[in-house]
Amino acid sequence: MTKVTLRVLAEETGLSKFAVSRALAGKSGVSEATRTRVLEAAERLGYRLPDAPRASVLGVIFDDRDHFNAELNMQIQSGLQSEAAQLGYGIRVHWMQHGEEFEHLLESCSGLLAVNIHGDADLERLRAWGRPVVRSGWIDPLEPVDTVSGTDHEAGAAAARALLELGHREIAYVHGSENLRGRWERLYGLREVVEATPGARYHHIKWSPPHGFAQCLDDLLGTGIRPTAFFCAHDGLALTVVTDLLRRGCQIPEHASVMGFGDFSAAQLIQPALTTIRTPGRKIGMAAVRLLDARIRIPDWVQGPVRLMIPNEFVRRSSTGPAPAF
Repeated sequence: MTKVTLRVLAEETGLSKFAVSRALAGKSGVSEATRTRVLEAAERLGYRLPDAPRASVLGVIFDDRDHFNAELNMQIQSGLQSEAAQLGYGIRVHWMQHGEEFEHLLESCSGLLAVNIHGDADLERLRAWGRPVVRSGWIDPLEPVDTVSGTDHEAGAAAARALLELGHREIAYVHGSENLRGRWERLYGLREVVEATPGARYHHIKWSPPHGFAQCLDDLLGTGIRPTAFFCAHDGLALTVVTDLLRRGCQIPEHASVMGFGDFSAAQLIQPALTTIRTPGRKIGMAAVRLLDARIRIPDWVQGPVRLMIPNEFVRRSSTGPAPAF
């Protein structure tokens, strides 16, 4: 016999799964006529409400389609598991690659962390769930949801200040080809500080395939501009920049400084070791568990959504140095 799910009830009644879920849970947002129709269909088809979840299980959903965040996701998971164990929770993890269903996870959890989940249908399911949800990743302005994040804008500002203190006045921001919001926020932070510094300029290096960094730098050099420092939106981009500069005969940091973002494993494997700004993935995971725990144990803990921002950390290594004297 086919299992009767929210999808089956939605098809039977001609409603969305969101409306069916709210009707079954007795929540506002649906009319009494609609609620009656859903309940009658549920009884007729033999729909069985899921058992109440065990209070000791937290869920986490990762959107694993963005390979740039793979190492960060593992750090977040490590922090989640460590803090959950301290508080007596179990963890169930779901890696989502192609928009798979995750109702089976929701049925077994008391709270959930959603990492970089942005699809409208997925977010609607989470809103309709009715249990505590914390998100990590970018959200809409003033969106009423609890979040835990790093500090991208501050990171860009800190990078600019560090390079300016070393005497650099021509600073390139290597954005890459990905149109990710965090990369824009780091640019805005850098721009804010550089524009307030007399005699300093920033140069935005962004490309679309099949073009790449080498061609963009050639174009910039062709205008007579010679950056002495490169702040890269991701450590992976910093590796590209270091490789290209070395190919051109540049010595790092004697001729040009390079700074990354993330402090992922590759940052310590190259020579010279990469100065970077660490993303606090493990701390984000730990803070998310604490926030979920508060929401579960004390439902009226805070009226309204909470934003927790975990500061990024500056990591100075040997790929940055004083600006060269020409």
